[in-house]
Amino acid sequence: MPLPPVLARLPLPIIGSPLFIISNPKLVIAQCQAGVVGSMPALNARPASQLDDWLAEITETLAAYDAAHPDAPSAPFAINQIVHKSNDRLEQDMALCAKYKVPIVITSLGARTDVNDAVHGWGGVVMHDIINNAFARKAIEKGADGLIAVAAGAGGHAGTKSPFALIQEIRQWFDGPLALSGSIASGGAVLAAQAMGADFAYIGSAFIATDEARASEAYKQCVVDSNSDDIVYSSLFTGVHGNYLKPSIRAAGLDPDHLPESDPSAMNFGGDAKKAWKDIWGCGQGIGAIDAVVPAAERVARLRREYEAARARLCGLGR
Repeated sequence: MPLPPVLARLPLPIIGSPLFIISNPKLVIAQCQAGVVGSMPALNARPASQLDDWLAEITETLAAYDAAHPDAPSAPFAINQIVHKSNDRLEQDMALCAKYKVPIVITSLGARTDVNDAVHGWGGVVMHDIINNAFARKAIEKGADGLIAVAAGAGGHAGTKSPFALIQEIRQWFDGPLALSGSIASGGAVLAAQAMGADFAYIGSAFIATDEARASEAYKQCVVDSNSDDIVYSSLFTGVHGNYLKPSIRAAGLDPDHLPESDPSAMNFGGDAKKAWKDIWGCGQGIGAIDAVVPAAERVARLRREYEAARARLCGLGR
């Protein structure tokens, strides 16, 4: 199946994942201008009315950039919608996405036909994130256009499946747009995701350590200083399992090696969740490749160089 036009023209096969609290218009715009899909959660705009201002800023800035760079326009942007029942802003936020005809909507924590139909109504594309093959089938059955396979090692809410197993199982029945998430922080890993059968790499943690990210300097530096040994997988903080930086858990007075489990019925993405994620820092296992806080454009440029170098190495092996 050919990719939707909005995704087919990417100069680099990368979708920047929406980072709760951290992603903002400044980061989204920088990512898009650098040639990768920039994204942010709708819930990052607080109060809810701020989303209108943010979407106006993103669309107007990218339109002006495209007019000035017709031969190398920006990549499209995406807005993440939590479709779980705990999100009481969904209807209002979807109305704003419709107003600005957001090109890509990333849906999380539940697949909903009504949401997918609404996005298709304004010509948008829906990418739904999943952690296993069963959820993937449900998402496509309910009208999602593509899938984001969130494998083991991804930052924030993540699954436990090996990326090899997850991509393999999905590709046995689905030939549509597919992104892979989980410990991808180098250009070589981007190429590896494609080699496994994904169309795109879905990268989040690497963009935490950028100048534009709305994270504290301590958080950014912790990403730079840490590696996979500093990540813990827990459901304590939002009711859904995710990966977090151990130093932030210790700073909160907890033992990251002995955390209790949370009741899934306590799942929450309101004010309490924001406080938890402000103090407890989500992060994926791939951060060993991150050695400095840099502008987003510089991070993308490095990914591009590594990606091209990895392709060249494979071509050399094939001779």
